Amino acid sequence: MNILSVGGGAREHAIVKALLKSDNIVLYSAMKNRNPGIAKASKEFLLVNEIETDKIADWAERNKIDLAVIGPEAPLGEGIVDALEKKGIRTVGPTKRASQIEISKQYMRALMKKHDLPGRVDYEVFDNIARLKDFMNEYQKEVVVKPVGLTGGKGVKIMGEHLNDKKDVIEYSKQIIENKIGGAAKVILEEKLLGEEFTFQVFCDGKNIVPMPVVQDHKRAYEGDVGPNTGGMGSYSCADHLLPFLEKKEYEGSLRIIQKTIDAMRSEGNPYKGILYAQFMLTPQGPKIIEFNCRFGDPEAMNVLPLLKSDFVEICFNIADESLSQNKIEFDGKATVCKYIVPKGYGVKSLVGEEIVVNEERIKKSGAELFYASVNEKDGRIYTTSSRSLGIVGIADDLEGAERISEEALKHVKGNVSMRHDIGKKESIEKKVKHMNELRMKFRS
Repeated sequence: MNILSVGGGAREHAIVKALLKSDNIVLYSAMKNRNPGIAKASKEFLLVNEIETDKIADWAERNKIDLAVIGPEAPLGEGIVDALEKKGIRTVGPTKRASQIEISKQYMRALMKKHDLPGRVDYEVFDNIARLKDFMNEYQKEVVVKPVGLTGGKGVKIMGEHLNDKKDVIEYSKQIIENKIGGAAKVILEEKLLGEEFTFQVFCDGKNIVPMPVVQDHKRAYEGDVGPNTGGMGSYSCADHLLPFLEKKEYEGSLRIIQKTIDAMRSEGNPYKGILYAQFMLTPQGPKIIEFNCRFGDPEAMNVLPLLKSDFVEICFNIADESLSQNKIEFDGKATVCKYIVPKGYGVKSLVGEEIVVNEERIKKSGAELFYASVNEKDGRIYTTSSRSLGIVGIADDLEGAERISEEALKHVKGNVSMRHDIGKKESIEKKVKHMNELRMKFRS
């Protein structure tokens, strides 16, 4: 069976590893960088800008691809699913129209408002600064400022953290509108939420959803959750598939929000098929939606896919054929801790073209999983790009064991790189639990 993977990051390396657990798989891959893990696993690979959808679709047709799995959001937003399906290739991922759930924050917020969905927040969209100034003069709460389109997880700025006051909010909003950051001369202001963020990913066939273990990502570049926002410095999941600060009723409420969103899209003739990633803020009032993403999270894919006990290829075909069954999908009851190794300066200005020495054998002996991310391989050597380099994942019966394994494996990577050592550590987890408990007590009193 010929399967195509699109994308060249650690998320896609995790997808590839999961696909290859099935029998009789011949892998083809399309990616813009030569990811050594994906290249090694592929019968053939195409180095291509991943938004060149027609070029990838033509290549897939020539190679008689039976199934395609799309990793990144950019080609989804450009309509790669539409292009592949026109050629009769079953594909895991939403159509161009359905991918608007991530590509356009304006679409997502309007959908939730129109259908009166739970978990929504106050928001306003602006395309001129004069109206935005008037709004900010009247609005009493702190806000989060977001470009309407895609920015790779790095365009969001929060009042009270990145932005000191209303003047800073107006100035950053002006930059977004004038420079069309995110691809449009628009900015969205949302109410600032207080709580703990978590990621809830589901398989979806347009109607049915099947949940994956819940994960908590860490966006800030530096230890202690400070510094600039990044694409994600690491993440953890727990053996019970919840999180230490997340109660069962809050988990179930989050799942209902996702299902109602899928139902709303279907009712509008815009069914969503693929992987849906919901980014929540757990507030004292319950879970609220920060954003939806139209694909696996990165790094969150590295937490959940290694735990998948069911046949991933079968799941993918069931998604494409609208025949998902929750009874057939199982995950191992283990904890995971993912720590990203990134180029020095990542989040501000990365050192590009630096060699990284990776001892794959020692990492394997430590019990960790290695996922190559946005690196380039030349003449058998690994070099940094401007983005994240390697994901290291520890898996164990509990968080403490998973964190210890990931930390040990980090020692076997050398180069001009950095990482966050605090992800998954007991002190960090306890801080988050305490924070959530304090907010709940304050709300109830």
